[in-house]
Amino acid sequence: MITFEWPWLILVLPLPALIRWALPPETPEDQAALKVPFLNDFAADETKSVTPTKQWPLILAMAAWFLLVLASMRPLWMGEPIEKSISGRDLILAVDVSGSMSTKDFIINDRGVDRLVATKKIAGQFLERRSGDRVGLILFATKPYFQSPPTFDRKTVNDFLKEAFHGKNSPDGLGIADIEGEQPGTSIGDAIGLAVKRLNKKSANSRVLILLTDGANTTGEVSPLKAAELAAESNLKIYTIGIGADEMIIQNFFGTRRINPSIDLDEKTLKSIAEITGGRYFRARDTKELDLIYSLLDELEPVDKDTQFFRPKTELYHWPLALSFLLSGLIATRHLRWL
Repeated sequence: MITFEWPWLILVLPLPALIRWALPPETPEDQAALKVPFLNDFAADETKSVTPTKQWPLILAMAAWFLLVLASMRPLWMGEPIEKSISGRDLILAVDVSGSMSTKDFIINDRGVDRLVATKKIAGQFLERRSGDRVGLILFATKPYFQSPPTFDRKTVNDFLKEAFHGKNSPDGLGIADIEGEQPGTSIGDAIGLAVKRLNKKSANSRVLILLTDGANTTGEVSPLKAAELAAESNLKIYTIGIGADEMIIQNFFGTRRINPSIDLDEKTLKSIAEITGGRYFRARDTKELDLIYSLLDELEPVDKDTQFFRPKTELYHWPLALSFLLSGLIATRHLRWL
């Protein structure tokens, strides 16, 4: 349907007629008389009727004015109502992109993949299901980096996650969250602190941080437990996920041997972070467990079912405005034969 943003401007439509009525044209009596010979010839011309062709400029001027008033009323095309879920929750996904995330102890489609690839796949599916939440992304290694602030544009956040890489896969051997010239590490506390800092000014009804790592805090300015206390004061709930298999078979010159690729995982600290902030700790040893964890997170933090409706608007004013300018141009040129 068509509606108008400023319908009251229709009141200016009779303005030209009012001006013509208030300022009538001068009569012959008001003008200085000029006596010329052959006056009878001029008098004869005055008796001639005005041809319909001479009325076209006035008709075009009236049409141009009407179209100009119509454009100023800002006509809009209102589309069908669209339902949109709005929850007011800020949900941040913090992903460890340190070098240890390149360990290939996960299986996807019968193919060995590293931990970051598995995280991208499972967490990406999780983000797609969070319709109604504002989702953001933090990448951290030697330092944390706020890759995307909370936004309803889940596709863009998912694209940022897909483009993330760990240091070993980068051209210079450093990840986006590593510092050149420094020993690579994992700054879990700084990642939490960054989330607290960025979300502290937000007025969301709920703030949730999902932190995924495969190691321990080895660098940074803020300890994980201190950062967790700050998060609790800011009502930021943290769910921690420890990722990595407990057992892995590797081959070397002497044959095969079993190792624990997650020996550096600090589960105790991750559990404490979750407890302090009212969240939970999860352990993901393979792709199936990681997928199950994100399904549980959907249950623990369900998407708000409250919906709002909005109708898309399409501006139409440029059409009558362009026609008005076109008619005004025709009147101004006066090159047409009937003018």
